[in-house]
This record gives sequence, C-alpha cells and structure tokens, in this order.
Amino acid sequence: MPAIPENYRPARDLLKDRVILVTGAGDGLGRAAALTFAQHGATVILLGRTLKKLEKVYDEIEHGGLPPALLMPVDLGKVGLAEYEQVAGAINEQFGRLDGLLHSAAILGNLTPLSMYDLPTWTQVMQVNLNAPYLLTRACLRVLGKSSDASVVFTTSEVARTGRAYWGAYAVAGAALENLAKVWADELAGSSSIRINTFDPGAVRTALRNRAYPGEDPTQLPEPEALMPGYLYLMGPDSRGHSGLALSLPRSASDTQLKK
Repeated sequence: MPAIPENYRPARDLLKDRVILVTGAGDGLGRAAALTFAQHGATVILLGRTLKKLEKVYDEIEHGGLPPALLMPVDLGKVGLAEYEQVAGAINEQFGRLDGLLHSAAILGNLTPLSMYDLPTWTQVMQVNLNAPYLLTRACLRVLGKSSDASVVFTTSEVARTGRAYWGAYAVAGAALENLAKVWADELAGSSSIRINTFDPGAVRTALRNRAYPGEDPTQLPEPEALMPGYLYLMGPDSRGHSGLALSLPRSASDTQLKK
C-alpha cells in the first residue's frame, strides 16, 4: 500500500503563502493540522461546528504570531450544496484561490450489526462523513482550480479499506471516500493541477477513538501532532504529481500503533 515517505522532514516554510481549508478544525486531527499548517506558513480557514472551539484554535494561531486564520462555523450535518457554494464564494472573494482542502471532520455513529443499525444515525454519519466532503469539494473545485498546486486530502481509516464487523456506517462511508478520491483524481487527470488523495493516519489519541475503544489506554496512542508529517507531505509541493492514492503512514511508523 502506498505510504508517506519514511522519515519525511518538511521544510519550515513548506506552506508559505498557501491558503488551506480544514474541516473539523476545532478538535483532534483537524485542530492539530490547522496549527501545523499555520506553523509552516499557511493561512488556514478553520471550518467546524462549534464556534467556541474554532475561536480557541484561532487564538492559538494568533498568539503564535502566525498568519491570521479565518473562522467559518458550519454544521456539516445540516447544510447542503448551496451553503458550501457560499463558503467557496467567500474564499474566492477574500483570497482569489484555495491551495488546499483537508477533510478531517467525522462522526463515529453506532458500533452495531448492520441488521440492527439505527437508520437516523446511518443517515447522519453518511451526511457528515461522505456527503459533506463530496459537496464541499465539489463547491470548491473552481477556486481550487485557481491554484497552481492544489491538494485535496480525505482522512480515512483502516476500516475503510478492510471492512470489519460492527463498524457500520463509519466503515462504509470511509470506503466510499476512498473510491470517491480515485474517481475524482481520474476525472481531473490531464485537465487540472488539483490532486486528490486519501490518508489513513492510523490509531491516534482523539475523542472519536476514545468513543470507539472506551476500555483502551489512550496514553499508549500517539497524539495527533505525531501524525502531522503525513498531512504536511500531502498538502505541500513534495507530493506534487501524486493523485488518486490511498496513503498511510510508513510501516515502521505505524508498527507501534494499535489498529483502528
């Protein structure tokens, strides 16, 4: 399986002058990615459901003397294409382009047999984990196309690539994202500089992981910050020319992690 280059060391100014939109930016992997992108020179657009969490990340960026961020509170479970087009329009008006889009927002849903899965929960998980990434990317294609080196990254997981009992809508939505990225990359090949990939960061200490494995010792898992070289590689120019890939951490980096 394709992997991020082993021992990848991003340049400090890797993302200088780039504009990157991060979903789920208030917590977990999204928060870590937003801060890391800003530390490497990017102007980050913080998109998430909870304004208070986004404001905290905004303040961390501001207090660090980093490029000013932009707040976009959006509930991915409740909006449609029209609202995402408004998001894309606001980005185009303020910046004139979008250089990166990281999809990090996700919800777990139920861990239960498919035959017993609660249908309203199924619909909600599909909305947040699959429909929202598709619609937001679709709405942003034009403004992404104004960048000379745009990158779209969908965060997935091991259960998206190998189905596992009881993971239900979360696993199914992740598998669909993996194929969505490949289809889109194939459609854009030869006609656009936009590259689209998926990335499985492995087991990581997040609230979603804790809900899935309540008996697990979270101190044995890496913090989200430990996975950031992978996201930096995909968002920066070092991954130019790679599209339609389902990427993961190098084997040596993931051997010590518990599987998702």
